[in-house]
Amino acid sequence: MPTSEIAHPAQVGFAPAKAYDAHRPSYSEQAVEQFLEKLEISGVKGAKVADLAAGTGKFTEILARRPEEYDIVAIEPHDGMRAELDRKGLPNVAVVKGTADNMSEIPEESLACVIAAQAFHWFANMDALKEIARVLQPTGVFGGIWNIEDYNSPKSWEIHSGWESTMRDVVWTFDDNQPRFRHGKWREVFDEQNRSNPLTLHFADPLFGLPVGESSMDFETWLSKDDVWARLRTLSQIAVLEGDELEKVKKTFFDSINSAETRTDEQGRVAVHGRTVFFWTSKIPAEPLKSGG
Repeated sequence: MPTSEIAHPAQVGFAPAKAYDAHRPSYSEQAVEQFLEKLEISGVKGAKVADLAAGTGKFTEILARRPEEYDIVAIEPHDGMRAELDRKGLPNVAVVKGTADNMSEIPEESLACVIAAQAFHWFANMDALKEIARVLQPTGVFGGIWNIEDYNSPKSWEIHSGWESTMRDVVWTFDDNQPRFRHGKWREVFDEQNRSNPLTLHFADPLFGLPVGESSMDFETWLSKDDVWARLRTLSQIAVLEGDELEKVKKTFFDSINSAETRTDEQGRVAVHGRTVFFWTSKIPAEPLKSGG
């Protein structure tokens, strides 16, 4: 599927943009600071930054509030999410329609940094990587960041028991062969750029440096049980469910979260656990053409 086409689960699942904006988590100040340091834009006044697949602007808002007063372009293909972002009227933010493999409004080598927040798994392919490299300055940095709750995590992660473990099992049953963070496939494109195939006369011409830097930070938030359900419903593979199938998942969720082992605070809220995961890599500057002698 070309990157320029929005995957059907994303197109449908993200349609209720206001719900997505209201219930998806934001990012901790500590994780953001560490991430921006790795991207080499922390403290860089007026750096030109793109928030690619910006959605409703969860990360765009964070960038817009920063003291560096970044010059931000928020790129989003989904009309509903882009409208929700545009409605916010964020300072120093231009909101444009575009995709990872077609940022036609962005001049070549004009950006210090490209960020994909909660999104890179959807377009982790060579077409996107080439376009990201095109718009980055010669030593620009590309990075991705995700908030991954325990219930939406890779099977290899050790997570909290109880309802979070139960719901991870449920989420994995709705595996629709669409690329998501929990599959871990997004890393493969960086290895692909280094592959040569002499039979097709394709020789490796890597765009980004390896190894890709990676880090993570645990988080915990306290939410009402209804708010946790609302957050779960923003997962694209859950958002598309209807009728009996949706009711079955809802019953499983409330049965598990209402069990005696679920710890609640004095307001009846429960802890939601997860990790903020991020990566970064620098563009490899193209070698200048050598003149004949």
